[in-house]
Amino acid sequence: MSPRRPEGLDLRLPEALARDFHLHFHDLAPAGDGAGVPVLFLHGSGPGASGWSNFAANARAWVAAGHRCVLPDLPGYGQSSKPAEQVYSFDFLAGAVLALLDHLGLERVALVGNSMGGALAIKLALDHPERISKLVLMAPGGLEAPETYLKMRGIRSMLRCIFGEEGITRAGMAKVFEKQVYDSALVSEALVDERTAVARSQPRSLWETMRVPDQSERLGELACPVLCLWGREDLFCPVSGAMTVLQGCREVEVVLLSRCGHWVMVEHKDRFDALAIEFLGR
Repeated sequence: MSPRRPEGLDLRLPEALARDFHLHFHDLAPAGDGAGVPVLFLHGSGPGASGWSNFAANARAWVAAGHRCVLPDLPGYGQSSKPAEQVYSFDFLAGAVLALLDHLGLERVALVGNSMGGALAIKLALDHPERISKLVLMAPGGLEAPETYLKMRGIRSMLRCIFGEEGITRAGMAKVFEKQVYDSALVSEALVDERTAVARSQPRSLWETMRVPDQSERLGELACPVLCLWGREDLFCPVSGAMTVLQGCREVEVVLLSRCGHWVMVEHKDRFDALAIEFLGR
């Protein structure tokens, strides 16, 4: 596989957003014509997150199956712009994704989203159903009142890391990532180092101004098929959300995995890839 376009773009976002941004992304092309569904991956809101660090291993398998895969760093993340004065609203993040799709000439894509990225995928599918063919969600946010998430051990650990007196530290980041997965051996020293370096470049205003709305009452409006996967031992998004998705969506398949935390795509990579690729091919 090889990049189809440069791994970065200076975007003029919609006028209401009133700012120029450099949006970093990877655009991976399958060999030949690539008849599969084009896919855009949306990472979560954790400190240091990026499209490539979250989904690179998955994207390789999906490209091999014939899918064009686009992995952006959302504004405020990875190698994209991170202005401290920006209000990182959900409308702002969604506008950046739509601007990227327009630039790439992608009229209709499947969205893959984990955590906050899953909530953003749901928003895009609700607001722009003509642009979204299918949703693959892993423990999506935005299905509970904010107070419910604040009770989760993983969220509390993440907030202590971000807003603690010492600011972002490697030790604090290590504690956060130990709670991301059921088996902490999956968290490498290199991953913690990489995420810590990026997190230190992120403004606190990113997390202070980002608000993920509760979209649970609107799930029945989703027009596209949905595949949702959830780890039973998730410490960030309560597993009860899996039933919310199952009961709320019109066309949905939900998979619950034991011995799995918040990162289904990492902890059960091969199974996740196989289930999602089969779902996209239907």
